[in-house]
Amino acid sequence: MMSPHGKEQQPATSDSLREKKLDHGSEAEPLQLMMLGDCMLGRMVNEVLESQLSVYPWGDTLQVLKSADWRMCNLECVISDRGMPWSGYKKAFCFRSAAKNIAVLEAAQMNAVSLANNHTLDYGYEAMFEMLDILNRAGIAHSGAGANLEDASRVVVSDVRGKKVGLLAFTDNEPSWEAKARQPGVFYVPVDLKDRRAHQLLEIVRAERNALDLLIISAHWGGNWGYTPEMGHVPFAHALIEAGASVVFGHSCHVFRGIEFYQGRLIFYSAGDFVDDYAVDRMERNDEAFIYILEALDRTVKTVRLVPTLIRSCQARRAQGIRRLAMIETMQGLCHGLGSKADWNSDRQWLEISPSKEQAAETASAHP
Repeated sequence: MMSPHGKEQQPATSDSLREKKLDHGSEAEPLQLMMLGDCMLGRMVNEVLESQLSVYPWGDTLQVLKSADWRMCNLECVISDRGMPWSGYKKAFCFRSAAKNIAVLEAAQMNAVSLANNHTLDYGYEAMFEMLDILNRAGIAHSGAGANLEDASRVVVSDVRGKKVGLLAFTDNEPSWEAKARQPGVFYVPVDLKDRRAHQLLEIVRAERNALDLLIISAHWGGNWGYTPEMGHVPFAHALIEAGASVVFGHSCHVFRGIEFYQGRLIFYSAGDFVDDYAVDRMERNDEAFIYILEALDRTVKTVRLVPTLIRSCQARRAQGIRRLAMIETMQGLCHGLGSKADWNSDRQWLEISPSKEQAAETASAHP
């Protein structure tokens, strides 16, 4: 997305198929669900992949990614060899990754991707439809874009060790790309609880929730910068939880934001950038992010763990040293501002996110 500083998306510098079915284990074991923010595999990342193996963008995080039962990310580009840069109006940045780079998602054993964002149609409808076919052939579920509104707003469901995990993706970016009854595009929903499209989104959540063990709402919303939630995001996220969402997973902003527990469920206001080639803003570090690991049991997320990461040379690397310490302290402050706690586990090398006593008490009173 275009920076108010006009530079965040300028370049910083000039395997085998996964198994189609997830393992079924003991129902008593919590599900390990892993989520990533924006993964942009186009432009210079695409160039690097002409000579590097498909595992390259994941750096030294691959072992962490593969440890989960289910993995998803926001795919911040179109994967295709077709199409031409979007010509409906002048667009500053158009991101496309070669069709062969579906192997990058396969290398991480990605189970699902969000396509409701401002880059899915960067190379037009032809490229988008090729990407949908490529994802389908790879067995990677996708939500947020399609041949019409019904397709774009469909909840995709994964069988994760006998549990049904649903994903529904929407965006408030690129209104001209809105999918309609007879028009392909993305599931566009303004972050405005008075808008009919917001009502439609909430109705979908209410209709689907009881049939699923967990329902994750992927929200590509808002602008590029700012460590605190934007006006309107908090009530909108709360409404999604009240309608039945288990998790609201926000992204689009290039930096991470705090995590809130609301009615015992989770809201991630921004996951930040996980893989890209963007120039780094010195004040708001768009090269910093986390791997978000959720542990769920009995239709409830019990624990949340965050592994700090940095982007280096078009790949994700686990953060170390003083940079990791700064990220930890920043996230702890952001979570505190939303009423939750973030404690560093030095043995496990991750942040453990938990509700405050007040949030826990509210949850207990709401769900006696």
